[in-house]
Amino acid sequence: MKYREELIEIANLMVATGKGILAADESNPTCGKRFDQINLESSENSRRRYRNMLFTTPHLEDYISGVILFDETIRQSTFDEIPFPKYLASKGILPGIKVDTGAKELALHKNEKVTEGLDGLRNRLIEYRSLGAKFAKWRAVITIGDGIPTDACIEANAHGLARYASLCQEQGIVPIVEPEVLMDGDHSIETCFKVTEKAQKALFKQLEIQNVLLEGIILKPSMVISGTECVEQASIDLVASETVRCLKNNVPRCVPGIAFLSGGQSDELATSHLHLMNEKFKAELPWELTFSYGRALQHPAIMAWYGKDENESNAQKILHYRAKCNGLASKGEHCKVFEKELV
Repeated sequence: MKYREELIEIANLMVATGKGILAADESNPTCGKRFDQINLESSENSRRRYRNMLFTTPHLEDYISGVILFDETIRQSTFDEIPFPKYLASKGILPGIKVDTGAKELALHKNEKVTEGLDGLRNRLIEYRSLGAKFAKWRAVITIGDGIPTDACIEANAHGLARYASLCQEQGIVPIVEPEVLMDGDHSIETCFKVTEKAQKALFKQLEIQNVLLEGIILKPSMVISGTECVEQASIDLVASETVRCLKNNVPRCVPGIAFLSGGQSDELATSHLHLMNEKFKAELPWELTFSYGRALQHPAIMAWYGKDENESNAQKILHYRAKCNGLASKGEHCKVFEKELV
C-alpha cells in the first residue's frame, strides 16, 4: 500500500495519550439549529466567527489531536487570513474532513437509513488532501425500533463505511469509521449491546473484504447505553463495562484507537463514561479509548459565547476546560472533584 506508514503514523497521532478529537463538522442546517439557541443568524460569516473562536482557543492542542471540519470550513480562514487547516496544523492539530453526504431513506426499509456520498468521493478526497486534510469521517446511522434494525440496514451501512475507508486509504487519508447506534428509543442496554455488536461485526467483516488497513483507521462507535426513553437507565458502571465488553468481542487488536461519539449524552455524562472505561480497563486493552465529541465539547462554549466578541475569551476557557476533562478521562485520571472546579 502506497501510504501505509503515513496512515499508521497519523492514526496513532489521532489517539495520542491524553488527547481526543473535536468534531466541528456540523452541516450548515445543524449549525443553524445550534445558533437558534443563542438567537444568532446562521450565515457563512457567523459560522466562520464561531469556528474561529473554537480553533484559536489557547493551548487547545494540549488535549485535542485533531478537528473534523465541514466542507465550508476547510475552505475558510482565520481572521488573520490563515486557512483553518494550515492554522490547526501549525498548532500540532490534525485537520480532518467530513465526507459523507448524509443519511437518506433506505429503499424498501421503513424508518431505516443508509449513508450516501460514495459517488465522486475519490476526486473529493484528492482535493481535500490538497487542502490539508489528514483524516476523514463517515457516519452511519442505525436505529433501534420495532423490527429494526434489519440485516439489510446493517449490511448496507457496513459496506458503505468499508468502501469509503478504502477510498480514503488509497489517497493517504486516515478514515474514521462511525457506526452509530442511536440512543433514541425505549430499548434496554441489553438490546443496545446486541445491535451494537452486530453492527461492529458486520463492519469489520466488510473492512476485511475491502482490504482496508486496520492499523490505519480509527473506530468511532457509540457507547452501549440505554435508550433515552427506557424506564430503567443503566448505571455509569454498567455502560462502561458493557461498552468495553462489546469492543473486546469485535474490534481487532491491531486497530490503534477508539474515539467515542457522545451521541446526545450530556457533557459530564459522556466524560464520566469515558473516564470509568479507562480507569477500570485501560491496563488490559490493546487500543487507546478516547473521544471524538461534538456537542459534548461545544455546547457549554457556544452558550457562553452567545455570538458576542466580548464573550470569546470566556467561551474559549470553557472549551479548553471540557477538552481537559475529556483528556484526563481518556487516561482514567478524571474525577468528579475536578469536574466541579471553576474554569
